[in-house]
Amino acid sequence: MKKVLFQVHWFFGITAGLVLALMGITGALYSFQEEIIDALNPDTLFVQPGEHRLSLAEMVSKVEAQGHDTVSMFRIETEGNRIAQVWFKPAPGERRGVMHNFDPFTGAFKEDAVGQDFFGFILNVHRFLAAGEYGKQVTAACTLILLFFCLSGLYLRWPRQALNWRVWLTLDWAKRGRSFNWDLHSVFGTWCLIVYLLLAITGLNWSYDWVSNGLNTLIGDPPVAGEQRRGGGGPRPGPGPKDATPVDTPAPDYAAIWATIQKAAGPDLKTYNLRMPQAPGQMATVFYLLKTAPHPRALNQITLDPVNGQLKANTRYTDKGYGAQLLVSNYALHTGSYWGLTGRLVITLAALMMPLFFITGWLLYLDRRRKKLEIRNARGEVAGSTPGAYGSQGPAWLIGFASQSGFAEQLAWQTAGQLQSAGLPVRVQRLADVTEQDLNQSRNALFVVSTFGDGEAPDSARGFERKLLGRPLDLENLNYAVLGLGDRQYQQFCGFAQRLHDWLTERGGNTLFAPVEVDSGDSAALKHWQQQLGELTGSTPANAWTAPEYENWVLAQRDWLNPGSVGSKVFLLGLISASDTQWQAGDLIEVLPRNASLAVERFLAGLGIAADTPVTVDGLNETLGQALSSRQLPANRSHLVGLHAQALVDALVPLAMREYSIASIPEEGSLQLIVRQEIHPDDSLGLSSGWLTEHAAVGDAISLRVRRNSGFHLPAESVPMILIGNGTGLAGLRSLLKARIAQGEPRNWLLFGERHLAHDFHCGDELNGWLASGDLARLDLAFSRDQAQKVYVQDRLREAADELRVWLAEGAAIYICGSLEGMATGVDETLRALLGEQAVQALIEQGRYRRDVY
Repeated sequence: MKKVLFQVHWFFGITAGLVLALMGITGALYSFQEEIIDALNPDTLFVQPGEHRLSLAEMVSKVEAQGHDTVSMFRIETEGNRIAQVWFKPAPGERRGVMHNFDPFTGAFKEDAVGQDFFGFILNVHRFLAAGEYGKQVTAACTLILLFFCLSGLYLRWPRQALNWRVWLTLDWAKRGRSFNWDLHSVFGTWCLIVYLLLAITGLNWSYDWVSNGLNTLIGDPPVAGEQRRGGGGPRPGPGPKDATPVDTPAPDYAAIWATIQKAAGPDLKTYNLRMPQAPGQMATVFYLLKTAPHPRALNQITLDPVNGQLKANTRYTDKGYGAQLLVSNYALHTGSYWGLTGRLVITLAALMMPLFFITGWLLYLDRRRKKLEIRNARGEVAGSTPGAYGSQGPAWLIGFASQSGFAEQLAWQTAGQLQSAGLPVRVQRLADVTEQDLNQSRNALFVVSTFGDGEAPDSARGFERKLLGRPLDLENLNYAVLGLGDRQYQQFCGFAQRLHDWLTERGGNTLFAPVEVDSGDSAALKHWQQQLGELTGSTPANAWTAPEYENWVLAQRDWLNPGSVGSKVFLLGLISASDTQWQAGDLIEVLPRNASLAVERFLAGLGIAADTPVTVDGLNETLGQALSSRQLPANRSHLVGLHAQALVDALVPLAMREYSIASIPEEGSLQLIVRQEIHPDDSLGLSSGWLTEHAAVGDAISLRVRRNSGFHLPAESVPMILIGNGTGLAGLRSLLKARIAQGEPRNWLLFGERHLAHDFHCGDELNGWLASGDLARLDLAFSRDQAQKVYVQDRLREAADELRVWLAEGAAIYICGSLEGMATGVDETLRALLGEQAVQALIEQGRYRRDVY
């Protein structure tokens, strides 16, 4: 139901929203038209008072003589010096005739007011889009849609803690991008909700007879004998047959009419509107306002015989029931004048905000379209063939990938692109989806696999390793090659790739070329893989695969999150870029750290080389000090003594990049990180954490690049999410939560652990705010040092075992971010103890158990 409402809501928003925005602007422009026209026409709309006002009969005589036509309607104020208005008999088929302003003391016509035609056009656009009856049907339908917007919008954003007024009415001005647009759309929509409901209902009262008749039946008073209903449901009387014989109509007795009005209204009469009948035998109607009226549309109604002035009915506003009073006050409710100037201002401001919802709705829609396009483009332009299909050069090459952070997937598609450019058909599959049949039917296969931790298979490949790896298959018809991705810091470097290669060899597979192992994205190893593919296909690769270039981002924010903590300092960093770099929740960045200037000075001390000596690095001219800031500076410098500046730079190894989970989403306009200072035994800071949290000043440039981490992206389906992390692992979970909130997905459960609640509850106000608003369904905290016995997130998970099973039964996905040793391992063991080995294995293979740990 919610999905359907959401789809209908945005579809109407990007279509009917434009008409509603136009109606809002024109309605706001028209709101104060009387005051504006009065200010523009002080000499036209106001006259010099004479000794006495003309009687009604005298007015009729004078204006009919000037207009050479019959009076149809008057609008007259009984006091003051404001002009009166007269409308003459309308032509057949017209609603109203020609209108003239006239002096109530002399009867002389006055010129039309400046701006009168303009506001008449504005009203025509507001009601009919300046398109007559067709436009009226469009505005009526859009008014119905406005009612739908109010009700569906309320349902779509209904929070779990609905009694918390801050959830409904407060806007976070610190947000950027999509999140800020969503806040504008939803929070201001809540502010305007009652007003828009009022505008919709009162507008529909004019738009559809079934609405006005229904409201009259529901809340109106029973009809008064002799009273003429305003805006009745029946058709208006049209002109008679062309050959009909004219009927002599007795002349109206305006003296008698005025006497009846005076007697019925009494001495408090302020303004009256006399409407003469359009056909013989009909009654005249007078709508009049008293000086004591609560608002400008608290109208009373007289029905009388125009021939002799005989009173047929006198219905006073104060005698009506409350519902009937509201119906009479429909215009006052619609414009806000029912509540005086304050009400008019509120209605006008709400009407002016109509375009805001159309604009923010379009921005949110375009953002969703852009993200869907990016997901499609992430696979590149490879047009994979169907399993078992044959191309011009034989059966499709199987390309299987196993990725923990998304890099292996990227290389798999690049591999496919190189083969396809050589005319070979390809089929790219996750290793988890590769079956025994796929291996038996394939003649050629390439495997691009990463290794997780110290020799483990990536989570997505656990099922493949368990089901196929080690089985005694006959793969003598398979020609294969393996590209392994790993990190030489681990003892079991490329361990999973090696096990895969060994198994394929044991099963009779034929190695196309020796396995290629890549250490942390080593470009030379990737180039070697490309060259080997080129030799197989007979085509030379057009371009070498290179990682994206590093960009300079500005360090714009550095907030200390845990003052007073017994642990090392933790900072929330905000970086901004001039380029339109995009990322998804769950992605990583690779930072190129820099040595502090003091470290460079200490390193150069005694070497006899000035820091400002010019050198060349990768074709760029720099000073020696700048070059050394990006090089590893060994503690033992004896082998460097005597080298000149350029030789010194060439002898040093560049600093390695460092990875960090992104803690924000692009819509916020800032790439945020949560970084803990690493402190060495000698009390010095870690290279990268020290650079980001202390040595680099706010405003300095930070070299980084965004890396796709598809294995930690949000689920494709709308399912509940269980997020588990500790310490700075909150970063990756925070970005996922922000993305889920922006999507309107409230089924989020966070388990977070740290040392002390008082000092280490990173982003605590934000998390508690999400809990209060219902964007976070559940929050479990484990502060290990706040009690005698240490408590960790796995303990909280164990305590909530029943709830865990309920969420998993509803299709929930588990995301873990934080330290591999301790937290991630402890959570994994707890899950296996609570759910069983097979259940956890099934979650992994289904992509419902994802980890971004370090």
